[in-house]
Amino acid sequence: MTVTNTLVRSRPHRTRRDAKSKALRGISWAYISLIILVTIFPFYWMLRTALSNNFALNTNPASPLPVGFTLGPFERVLGFATRAQAIAEGGSGASVNLLQSVFNSIVYAGLATGIVVFFSTLAAYAFARLKWRGRTIMFGVVLSALMVPALLTFLPNFLFVKDLGLLNSYAGLILPMALFSAFDIFFLRQFMLGLNNEIEEAALLDGAGPLMVLFRVTIPLTSGPLTTLFILGFISIWNDYFWPLLVTSDTSVAPLTLALAVFQQASPESAPDWAGLMAATLVAALPMLLLFMVFGRRIVNSIGFTGVK
Repeated sequence: MTVTNTLVRSRPHRTRRDAKSKALRGISWAYISLIILVTIFPFYWMLRTALSNNFALNTNPASPLPVGFTLGPFERVLGFATRAQAIAEGGSGASVNLLQSVFNSIVYAGLATGIVVFFSTLAAYAFARLKWRGRTIMFGVVLSALMVPALLTFLPNFLFVKDLGLLNSYAGLILPMALFSAFDIFFLRQFMLGLNNEIEEAALLDGAGPLMVLFRVTIPLTSGPLTTLFILGFISIWNDYFWPLLVTSDTSVAPLTLALAVFQQASPESAPDWAGLMAATLVAALPMLLLFMVFGRRIVNSIGFTGVK
């Protein structure tokens, strides 16, 4: 009898707990849905604008659907539309060499990222695995670079590149950012600190030197974080605009982010080609989006396990 009364008495409590749990779950899903909507909406608005006629956009700028639906903006970006067709749809008539610009961006982002990751690996290995006097103090100096705003480095870097005569060249684009990254050094050092010492000690006993240990043992064990840094760095440099704007005026070396600026030029007959600009932005962002979708899990896992012994 006592057991029965206890069970009957506990059911309302379980019911209230279940109701509270369902309410909290509903609130959580509503919050997540709101965050997803806020995140995705700008991409939808870009697509909506890119599928609109640039003249018609001014007639109904708040429409949630494409205004005067057309694929003309994408045709202008890909070079399939003539100047007359572009002007007829509200474009400026300006053209962009998309293949050359994409190639320039690949060279710029690929070389800059590869070089900075390589030198950051050497520095991180020295801070994490080698014993030398003043290592902690020097690492503190490296970390202090994280507190320096990137904007403050643009002017001295520009003067440095100008004095070397490297304006309008790949070297001028790549050199200032290819030799040092405080974040990359910190990221790799934290991961290397968690590596097993026994493997390196065995290699040293077999007669391997520090460089051989680095390239034959440490780097293979650090392939995950290295891949993560390369992808994140590649995406960041691919989207870079201000530095290429400072050192490049020649279209033969200008990256894609600068080439897209032609769609902001206004012609006598029309306003800036916002539809073309949004189409060009989507085309430029698509490779990075696919790259992150393919390697997104690896990036999250590498960041999550960095520094865990």
